[in-house]
Amino acid sequence: MIKNEEVLGLLPELDHALMPQERSQVLEVMRVRAYRKNEPIYKEGDSPTDMLCLVSGKVKIYKDGVGGRAQIVRVINAVECFGYRAAFSDENYVTAAAAFEQSVIASIPMSLIFQLIRRNPQLACFFIRRLAIALGRSDARTVNLTQKHIRGRLAESILFLKESYGTAEDGCTLNACLSREDMANLSNMTTSNAIRTLSVFAQERLISIDGRRIKILDEPALQKTSKMG
Repeated sequence: MIKNEEVLGLLPELDHALMPQERSQVLEVMRVRAYRKNEPIYKEGDSPTDMLCLVSGKVKIYKDGVGGRAQIVRVINAVECFGYRAAFSDENYVTAAAAFEQSVIASIPMSLIFQLIRRNPQLACFFIRRLAIALGRSDARTVNLTQKHIRGRLAESILFLKESYGTAEDGCTLNACLSREDMANLSNMTTSNAIRTLSVFAQERLISIDGRRIKILDEPALQKTSKMG
């Protein structure tokens, strides 16, 4: 298992915001845990006790909607901190989180984070910046998921996964292997519509599909489809 010191080394922006004594405090209380694929990390309605840092793997943030159908609202990249917004707003989680694949997550008690923020403006600025970036991305996705048609939403999701998780050595195959249900939940559509539209994209040679692996064959055409909505 990765050591606490190595975890902070993977988070340079956070690490640099901490004073030496504060860094020692964080290292002392940090806990690292492995999660299995699809294992819940926290549930909607849970109390946020820790800031979470994804060390390796992939995580989805989602919310159950009408009829029990989940909507993926965000995906978390390694190495990225998450799970702290609810604590700052003094409320329980309004979303849930689960591992897309086997993942390693470090946790730091929010009680310590609050103590450090009160006397460290640089750390406060770190969280303000991260929350501002997340809000901007959320606003953009809300507009896209509500105004685009099915083709545009699915094309955007494929490009979003490439931007978030990158590609294999060939530069085309997505590093994220999502189930068809997860692709649908990410794109705000039914699973059957996601399966059908993926097949159409494959027939049009925009992508190729091998099980859960998606390879982008014509990125400009995908971008045009996403833009046209």
